[in-house]
Amino acid sequence: MSEAVVSTRIRLARNLREYPFPIRLSADKAQEIVAKVGEALTDCGIKFHKIDSDNVSDTILVSMIERHLVSPDFVNGERGRAVYLSDDNTVSIMVNEEDHIRLQVIKDGFALDEAYELADKVDNILSKKLNFAFSDRLGYLTQCPTNLGTGMRASVMLHLPALDMSTAAYRIGANLSKLGLTMRGLYGESTKPSGAFFQLSNQVTLGISEKAAIENLKNITTQLIAQEMRARDGILGDIEVEDKISRALGILKTAKLMDHSEAMSLLSLVRLGVTSKKLETLSADSIDKLIVEIQPASIMSRCGEDMSPRDRDIKRAEIIRNKFN
Repeated sequence: MSEAVVSTRIRLARNLREYPFPIRLSADKAQEIVAKVGEALTDCGIKFHKIDSDNVSDTILVSMIERHLVSPDFVNGERGRAVYLSDDNTVSIMVNEEDHIRLQVIKDGFALDEAYELADKVDNILSKKLNFAFSDRLGYLTQCPTNLGTGMRASVMLHLPALDMSTAAYRIGANLSKLGLTMRGLYGESTKPSGAFFQLSNQVTLGISEKAAIENLKNITTQLIAQEMRARDGILGDIEVEDKISRALGILKTAKLMDHSEAMSLLSLVRLGVTSKKLETLSADSIDKLIVEIQPASIMSRCGEDMSPRDRDIKRAEIIRNKFN
């Protein structure tokens, strides 16, 4: 499964009954919620640290999007937001994003059951100390009606280069809504696929249990992986495809300038070569980590927030050369 599945995420949306939704929340009330969530986490057995969105730069916040620790909506929203991060960054709790609480668990690989178990554990701890808005008819009450019910979005990050080359990934994605699922880009809603990375998630939260939604996602993911593997068998004997893979590695080892789009395309090809045992170089896991490291804001957060696009392209190429040589 590791050939095609990069990571797994479970996200739960929750709101406190005694407060209006974030869109109508005053600054004082927003800070009250931030404090209440922090107090509720004190005895959960997981060490969290708090980051106030008002106290960090936009570059740092965008780099957190690139690492999938927060959502684009969290960064683009109003003041008075905070995120509680576990020390290993596996658990993040966004406060006052679209909902009062967006609890997220990310695990490497295909680990839906493990991610859900941890998310459910933290959710239960919070529910004992916070009064969640819940309806017997509608389930958890959320600002957006599409999240009513379980309030859960489960997703897997997939690398589907063979299906992407044949454009089959887009045909499959167009039909997934019939199965209660949706396929989006690297950073979820309103983002386009980059480097043949796709995010597959459940679309239905009302009238279905959390476990049923996870089982549905698990089954469709398994079928997609099988299709990707068959597609790889069909292209990897092609000398032109193998040449593209080899050339990609050569460019990554030697380039002095590398924009983000080119880097994603070349790293995708090399990842395909590694997982198909056509190349011996960095592991797939190392490539996945490198993809995060060479994102624009992640480079700027480490090397200087005043970097020009050209400066970033030079630094990106340097980071990649150092990893592969």
